[in-house]
Amino acid sequence: MAAAKKKIRVGVIGYGGAFDMGRIHLTDMRAAGMVPTAVAELDPARLAAAAKDFPGIETWGSVKEMLAKSAVDLVTIITPHNTHAPLAIQCLKAGRHVVCEKPMALTTAECDSMIAAAEKSGVLLSTYHNRHWDGWILNALRHIRAGEIGEVVRVDVHMGQWGRPGDWWRSSKSVSGGILYDWGVHLLEYTLQIVASDIVEVSGYTHAGAWASSTAWKKDTIEDEGWIVVRYASGAWSSLLVSSLDTAPRQGWVHVSGTKGSFEFDGSGWTLTRPLPGRDARMSVVKGQNPPSQWPRFYANIAGHLLRGEKLVITPEWARRPIHIIDLAYRSAARGAAQRAVYP
Repeated sequence: MAAAKKKIRVGVIGYGGAFDMGRIHLTDMRAAGMVPTAVAELDPARLAAAAKDFPGIETWGSVKEMLAKSAVDLVTIITPHNTHAPLAIQCLKAGRHVVCEKPMALTTAECDSMIAAAEKSGVLLSTYHNRHWDGWILNALRHIRAGEIGEVVRVDVHMGQWGRPGDWWRSSKSVSGGILYDWGVHLLEYTLQIVASDIVEVSGYTHAGAWASSTAWKKDTIEDEGWIVVRYASGAWSSLLVSSLDTAPRQGWVHVSGTKGSFEFDGSGWTLTRPLPGRDARMSVVKGQNPPSQWPRFYANIAGHLLRGEKLVITPEWARRPIHIIDLAYRSAARGAAQRAVYP
């Protein structure tokens, strides 16, 4: 897919105050050579903030109005998770390229509907997996792909803490999807980079209710804990645990076990452990710091794809994979049985 235009006019849907994401996205798109053009936002105060941040930018009170009156070419959707699919499909049907903040959507069916809409309109669809270029995963892949731990057998991912979920929308099950959809999507995307194999089967386990009486969302509060086990066609398997009941969080978010050693990493650094020659189980332990992250590569790739036909890194099919895993995990938890993966 290549566009005839030399400049890509870009906009965002949602300019909410959390993390200042609207400004960050538009700034990163501008750094990639694209032109900030439009903002759609329900809150007039946030539209005013956008106009101050980007003088001359179009401000629209609805997506419908923006699509009808603006010449914006690409929009990034920065809204609560349960709105991603309907907003994306609305924009795709209007012939606009779309980037969704992660997660791409809440269900496999929503992802497939989005992909179908993009294909029908002949436009780009991607998801903002900026952490695809985190320094720690790039470094881990360099070591793992060099064969330093042999064949990958297992990937264990763990992110936990003890604490009540906050009262924002990310703590609502119906709005956010659940505890597995926030950091879990990033951590699964790391795993899928490490395990280059098709998903075969997913088992999921969840616990809910410990915090429900103490949050604004009550019974709609996200789960206390979610655990996923994935089996791959290569014979490897992975696990993901996200918990708010963890009183002793462990170091090292990601632990990769191989036939010749292990590699562990998180945001603070990495550890490579390999057995030394001999029969006394002595180990060589090497530690290091992670290199810088390369998040600007996401929008550089989007621009390069649209303008020069460069290969798209975060395809919609790639972004569908962590959603499919989480979707299957919740089905498994509800039915008490492993669920087989389904590819389009």
